[in-house]
Amino acid sequence: MSDDIAGTQLTVLGPLDTVDDPRVRELYAYPDDLQRCWVRGNMIASLDGGATSDGKSGGLGGTGDRALFHIMREAADVILMGAATVRIENYSGVQLSAVQREARQERGQAEVPPIAVITASANLDHDSLFFTRTDVAPLILTCTNTVHDAQHRFGAVAEVIDASGTDPGRVDAVVALRILAERKLFRVLTEGGPQLLSTLIENHLLDELCLTVAPLLIGGVARRIATGPGQVHAQMRPAHLLTDHDGFLYTRYVRGL
Repeated sequence: MSDDIAGTQLTVLGPLDTVDDPRVRELYAYPDDLQRCWVRGNMIASLDGGATSDGKSGGLGGTGDRALFHIMREAADVILMGAATVRIENYSGVQLSAVQREARQERGQAEVPPIAVITASANLDHDSLFFTRTDVAPLILTCTNTVHDAQHRFGAVAEVIDASGTDPGRVDAVVALRILAERKLFRVLTEGGPQLLSTLIENHLLDELCLTVAPLLIGGVARRIATGPGQVHAQMRPAHLLTDHDGFLYTRYVRGL
């Protein structure tokens, strides 16, 4: 074994006692004094890299993953989603308890974070939980070619915003984040899907990735957590690694300097 390989340092990381340990929320706190959007991705994948089971990411999760999912939502100012994920997972608005709402108010945040969906087509179901089971109106970030029709269809239940850049037929992720920043929604949490995550990665807009590794092998043709035409080498550094008794790994990586 060569000297450089033999000298590789490894660290054994142990679990925290419970998800209620106060240190868990500290681990998932956003940076202080943000003046721009800090984008955190929260995704799950199987051991063999599949992002879905039977077409949905929810089929991979466990109790620990769901607990951290809610902790990250509670910390965020806004949840950024792709329209396909909203449709496939049948997303509703964020649901928080009275205690969680009070804690957010004490931190200077709105009681409930809105969901902002990026969609060029605004092809959403008016009767879906996204519109009917929410305490705050969602944001629809769409493009110039679609915005007027979308405002006509969804203006009574959502805020429809033109987030195009130079191309009137697509949503520009940089413009979308600028719109969120103008509203002081700096703590951004994205839960996918793969196309949106890939767009954020390609444009160097993803600041950190929280990836749950499920102790499952699923095979088949499941998609990866990021799927898109562009390819980059975005260096990330590990921030922490947690595990639980069910064998899930909860990783958090932050963009390297």
